[in-house]
Amino acid sequence: MINIFIAFLAYLIDKRFGEFRFIKHPVIIIGSIISFFEHKFYKDSVLRGLLLVLFVICCVSFVSISISTFLNNLNIVLNIGFTSILASMFIAHKMLHDSVLEILVSTNKKKSISMLVSRDTQNMSESDIYKASIETYAENLSDGVIAPLFYLLLFGLDGIVIYKAINTMDSMVGYRNMKYEKYGKIAAYLDDITNYIPSRLTAVLIMIVAKKKMSLPFIKMAKSMTHQMLVTL
Repeated sequence: MINIFIAFLAYLIDKRFGEFRFIKHPVIIIGSIISFFEHKFYKDSVLRGLLLVLFVICCVSFVSISISTFLNNLNIVLNIGFTSILASMFIAHKMLHDSVLEILVSTNKKKSISMLVSRDTQNMSESDIYKASIETYAENLSDGVIAPLFYLLLFGLDGIVIYKAINTMDSMVGYRNMKYEKYGKIAAYLDDITNYIPSRLTAVLIMIVAKKKMSLPFIKMAKSMTHQMLVTL
């Protein structure tokens, strides 16, 4: 029950305040740990990639468990309050929401969508832009909102921190190219495993939201679906 209350509060805090810009974001700190290991110990091998995963998870687990132990010694109100604030920093719904909403209201939609996707946007039609917006929102809704909340509910603060560490490793080294093909393999596989259930929960949520929109013409449907998803969540 406590984790449910913490997850609810964490979501509300992120939805209202978003990122706390006056402190260094914990995901940036996790990224620094990943970069440190890569700078010191990189080698294009699966074993070295496994060592990266173990090193990063051990580091973030030590910090997270230490913080959780300290907070558990406080009274329950302070514990829930501080844990919710910390957990909200690993949820990215407000940032995602505002980024996609900006596309809907922008006078230069091609420029706005180019900030969110890596593909060429110059030749995109309006329908392409709204389709890309839905795809971007759906993909990031899973690993930026649903999955963090899922692991927060199951395992508390430690769960959401470790999940974001795995997700950050995948985003930094989980590529199929000459440098990371072997080194990032374990991180990529682990990210796939941890996202297996949350990604399907996200798909169900999107289908529920989109169910009433399917009779509209494509452009109107895409715009309406994106707007409805933003409002609903």
